[in-house]
Amino acid sequence: MSLPEDDGALVHAYLDGELDPANALALEARITRDPALAAERDRVAALQSLLRTTIVPEKPSDALRARIEAAVGLRQPSRPRPPSWMALAASVMVAAALGSAATFWVISPSPGNAIADAVVADHIRGLMATQPIDVASSDRHTVKPWFNGRIPEAPRVIDLGAEDFPLVGGRLDVVGRIPVPTLVYRHRKHLISLTAVAAPGAVDTAPTARVDDGYNLVSWTAGGVTYWAVSDMAAADLAHFAELFRDAPADQ
Repeated sequence: MSLPEDDGALVHAYLDGELDPANALALEARITRDPALAAERDRVAALQSLLRTTIVPEKPSDALRARIEAAVGLRQPSRPRPPSWMALAASVMVAAALGSAATFWVISPSPGNAIADAVVADHIRGLMATQPIDVASSDRHTVKPWFNGRIPEAPRVIDLGAEDFPLVGGRLDVVGRIPVPTLVYRHRKHLISLTAVAAPGAVDTAPTARVDDGYNLVSWTAGGVTYWAVSDMAAADLAHFAELFRDAPADQ
């Protein structure tokens, strides 16, 4: 079913970061209720990801760089002469820009922090939604196939019900504007969101724990996938869940 033109434009604006926080939250709430709108979000996000990976920006040529430097007075003519006030001003602007860039590099969050923030935000949105899942089932043979056709590769789904971590279901989240699979488990009164982010070529890593916005997280990399488990349960219980998931037989 096709979407109204205005809704399609809203999805594009949302994924491009052009909506203000209030409208972005309102659209996210609609997406959780409207499968067609969620499908359009996933389609556009996947297309944007494909374009970013297949179209490489061209580096400016040396000739173009020389023309720009000459235009702002950074490239001196063949006959030496004192620098003009325009050249001095341009030099100050370049120095300021370089200083700002260096400062941004130092204080900007690492990719790991950005992913942690995203998975925590997705977990919170799941808790606020009518249901924290898109497909409800405790059967991994039902949950895993549900992801087929929605994302390039379905996640590894483990049955941990015997260890008091029953599977509740799964949902699609967005990390870095890319649809990613999230499995939802329960432990007593707590929910666990386990998000699988593709990391091709990454080496396997041991679990690392952290706290983000009051939520406990455990992350590790295995088989070209980085897993992020987030919950408000005790850190020790979440670490135990991660250990059980990692140690489960490979055929699960």
